[in-house]
Amino acid sequence: MTKFLSAFSGNTLMARVLRSASWLMLSFGGAQALRLMSNLVLTRILYPEAFGLMALVSVVTIGLSLFSDIGIGPAIAQNKRGDDPAFLDTAWTLQLIRGFGLWGGACVLALPVAHFYGEPALAYYIPIAGIASAITGFAPMKIETAHRHLLLGRLTVLELIAQAIGIAAMVALALATRSVSALVLGGPLQALARVILTHYFLPGPKNHFRWDPEIAREIMRFGRWIFLSTALFFLTSQGDRLVLGRFLSMEMLGLYNIGYFLASFPTMMGHAVTNRLLIPIFRDRPAHEAEANFRKQRLLRIGLLAGMAGTSILMSLIGPALVGIMYDPRYLPAGAVVVLMSCALVPTALGMTYDQAALAAGDSRSFFLYSAVRAVAQVGLILVGAIWFHLFGAIVAIAVAQFVAYPVLVWLARRHRVWDPVTDMGFFVLAGLGCGFALWLHWPVLAELPGAAGF
Repeated sequence: MTKFLSAFSGNTLMARVLRSASWLMLSFGGAQALRLMSNLVLTRILYPEAFGLMALVSVVTIGLSLFSDIGIGPAIAQNKRGDDPAFLDTAWTLQLIRGFGLWGGACVLALPVAHFYGEPALAYYIPIAGIASAITGFAPMKIETAHRHLLLGRLTVLELIAQAIGIAAMVALALATRSVSALVLGGPLQALARVILTHYFLPGPKNHFRWDPEIAREIMRFGRWIFLSTALFFLTSQGDRLVLGRFLSMEMLGLYNIGYFLASFPTMMGHAVTNRLLIPIFRDRPAHEAEANFRKQRLLRIGLLAGMAGTSILMSLIGPALVGIMYDPRYLPAGAVVVLMSCALVPTALGMTYDQAALAAGDSRSFFLYSAVRAVAQVGLILVGAIWFHLFGAIVAIAVAQFVAYPVLVWLARRHRVWDPVTDMGFFVLAGLGCGFALWLHWPVLAELPGAAGF
């Protein structure tokens, strides 16, 4: 036990990695626990259609955010000048400009989106939700500095407090209004709490308006491929709702959103850990420089893959029972979504443990190329699946798209000398067996999904 605890102490890279991984897991686990509690409360106050409307609001606001991401966080994490006050202040100024631009974009898109989906209320809800982007623009660069140096303890606590404040506000508003407006206002209120808490209670210098043209160009050069990659990530993370919003009723879309929320827990955990943890590891301990580095990265990948895939398969096994215990009878069809979506998301774990190697090396172009293939494959297949096999086909398409993009992922991994085919093959075999058993076990439930009869 003493030897185990000693691994977490000191200021070595491995000690900071272990501590940061623990904080990231705590941050993610705490955030998801709060989201789950709010979800359970709000589903008893509001109706399924409210969650369908909120899903469409989120598609627009998240889409705007991802379509304008210039990679400020990764730029600070990998750049040698990432601690320079001039670099941080210029990055903060860029972030602020972007935040208000996003709010303006939400206002411009509100009416066209409301018309496209035939939901007039979206014209009001989308601009209100967009306020969160403007508020987030004021977030201090102390947040990114903490991630750069893997010092995440206090930041984790502050972000969980901010989330709790936003959730408490949503529940109070839901009780008062019984309207989807409670869900819409929760985002801006949580963003405001996060900015205030990190500004006053996170250590580090304050940011000021500053514009260094050379630094701005450097960030933009690095971020141009991040911009395109995150725009494509919108299609992989929100493309399902973008398409299904045209095929499903608001009630069914709300049920799908509940099922996706539960099924995506392991994938979201993977993103939370890998996006912040792997860049410093790949940056400071390149696998090609020493066999010991490769072995350590292999062990880390095995742990991450086992955690993500194992949790996804567990969710697929207990999904219907979990929905039956936590939700009222109106939401029972979401159980089948949990089973199928959990299995469909399992292959995404491979990409999350490779793609950060490109960003760590400053190769945002390769990251973009992989993201492009994955996004185009996923949206195209979801559309085809929805047309031919409705909801069932759209979910299966998410899994198929990961296999289509895998050769490009291998190319990226080999380019940066981190590919580990032995681990990949073991993952495919074990994950396939686990998912196959879950699908066989719950086929009577899955058969009730729209479009399942065609399989």
